[in-house]
Amino acid sequence: MSAPRLTRAALAEAGTPLPASPVRIVHIGVGAFHRAHQAWYTARAGDGWGIAAFTGRDAAVAQRLAPQDGLYTLVERGPDADRFEVVGSIAEVHASTEIARFLELFASPSTAVVTVTVTEQGYHLRPDGALDLSSPAIAADVRALYAGGHPTTPIGRIVRGLAERRRAGAGPIAIVSCDNLPANGDRLRAAVVDLAEAAGLTGVADRASFVSTSVDRITPHELDIDAVERATGWRDEAPVVTEPFSDWTLSGEFPAGRPRWEDAGARFVDDIEPFEQRKLLLLNGGHLQLAFQGLLRGHETIADAMRDADCLRALDDFWAEAARTVGPAVDPEAYCAALRERFENPRIAHRLAQIAADTVTKLRLRIVPVVEAERAAGRDAAGALSVVAAWSRCVAEGVLPDGAVRDAPAEAVATLVSGVDATDASAIAAAAATLKESVHTL
Repeated sequence: MSAPRLTRAALAEAGTPLPASPVRIVHIGVGAFHRAHQAWYTARAGDGWGIAAFTGRDAAVAQRLAPQDGLYTLVERGPDADRFEVVGSIAEVHASTEIARFLELFASPSTAVVTVTVTEQGYHLRPDGALDLSSPAIAADVRALYAGGHPTTPIGRIVRGLAERRRAGAGPIAIVSCDNLPANGDRLRAAVVDLAEAAGLTGVADRASFVSTSVDRITPHELDIDAVERATGWRDEAPVVTEPFSDWTLSGEFPAGRPRWEDAGARFVDDIEPFEQRKLLLLNGGHLQLAFQGLLRGHETIADAMRDADCLRALDDFWAEAARTVGPAVDPEAYCAALRERFENPRIAHRLAQIAADTVTKLRLRIVPVVEAERAAGRDAAGALSVVAAWSRCVAEGVLPDGAVRDAPAEAVATLVSGVDATDASAIAAAAATLKESVHTL
């Protein structure tokens, strides 16, 4: 006999009701990370803030979550055992195409916060951080906004939502970027303003506060539906597997209020840059080093690569340089020691192929800053350059997964890689500089 589907009615019938809270938050990009992180923090805050979650591109998540009333099981996978928790903060789930409901909620005075997790590529930024108005998707949004139609990119949807909110006189709102970009709130604000001005909607963001964040929780693409059913007795088609560790640092204003996320462990700071750099360079940069080195050696997961002495040596060399770039204020040595334990967790199947997507953008944001800082200080940046060299070998040898260089023209990447001699530090440094300056126009 199959287990009952996880729903709010089923929980109530079982004597463990988990009613939906009123929607106060709109979220864009309802993937596994949002559910392991911001939605979990919101549930743990315990003050009754509901989330209306909209997909970024793929409607499949909404199709799995909607029949469950937004409920899902969070599996905290420790080194020795799993912990299961039903999370109920998502009150509504919608595909990105359900624009009428999106605009209705965005323009509602009761909506106080918009959170965003759409990956770096979802912002359509140029290497200098400005919105890429030449992007076909952004150009299409400009035309749609001019015509009063429906934009499709996350930035376009935010601009349209802000225009509707201004028209409704609904008051100020906070927009919170939770993607792995430095100064992500500032970058999101700039992108929104640039698109709004290009579409003749100047001023729609004037009453919006853009909040910067640093988010940290390793969340692999792993469902484990049958294991959840065996452990909980519920059939959950959208469980999320994550690690026990979590961290959330935020900086900015919430003019219409917010959940008490600090009660769930979040921190609010005036200067977020050290926390951003620590996460982006040490965790995400370390992941890139292990992904490229591991793929070259035939490994499949981060935990596999951590058992390889050569991969470990390459990671430590990079970390030594990245820690200097981060600086002592956030104790990078202690953070690296904790990362080592997290990376070694054999029960978290964080696949190298998942990490090795959109690699040009990731190298530009997570590795090139270390190269620049080390060389500016008169050092050779050998550890950081080894990441670029390993990437070039991965491209040349065809070991990267599909989508690894979709963020730059394939022919241009091939030309760049063909000129890289892994034994020539100057050639590798030149490639790193090209990655920084020409991510879209190599």
